[in-house]
Amino acid sequence: MEQSCKWPPIFFGLMAWLIILLSVAFAEEKLSPEKKRDIFKLLEVSGLMAQMDYMKDGAIEPYGRMISLTYPKVPGAFWDEFGKLIGKEEMDLLMDRVVRVYNKHMSHDVIKELIKMFSTPFWEEWKQKMPDISREAGLIGSQWTQEVLQSETFKQKVDDLVKKYDLEKLNPLKNKPHSKENSK
Repeated sequence: MEQSCKWPPIFFGLMAWLIILLSVAFAEEKLSPEKKRDIFKLLEVSGLMAQMDYMKDGAIEPYGRMISLTYPKVPGAFWDEFGKLIGKEEMDLLMDRVVRVYNKHMSHDVIKELIKMFSTPFWEEWKQKMPDISREAGLIGSQWTQEVLQSETFKQKVDDLVKKYDLEKLNPLKNKPHSKENSK
């Protein structure tokens, strides 16, 4: 029995995409050591460098919750080591990617001007207050989302939209996620 080989078309298609992606990646402006240094300076003076730690914490937090649910008794030493699982090497990789984005979208002159702007006392105060403001605003946004989505008014608007577009007729009963028949 003769088998048709589907690998060559798939392989050549993947290779073509890889070549296109590489050509786009290498089309970016070359990153000089001076521009790289200034991008790091910009990230520092703007407060974004400090935000990278929040990204790290946000990345491992879901795993921490999962571990807490799976293992209710966890010694503090575990959490100390757990917090260090994403270390300098991983953070350097993130920073390298962020630097490439800035290099791609901003000229060196703009970066220098932003460094001047972010080095003022006004921005220093903003950097100090920004994490608290962001956290509080995020909580308010989450609360608002729950309130809106759980309100009878919103539910009525969704029901009205479902009726307007005859979704009941377009979709069989078995596919309705909230139907009473499915909850039995």
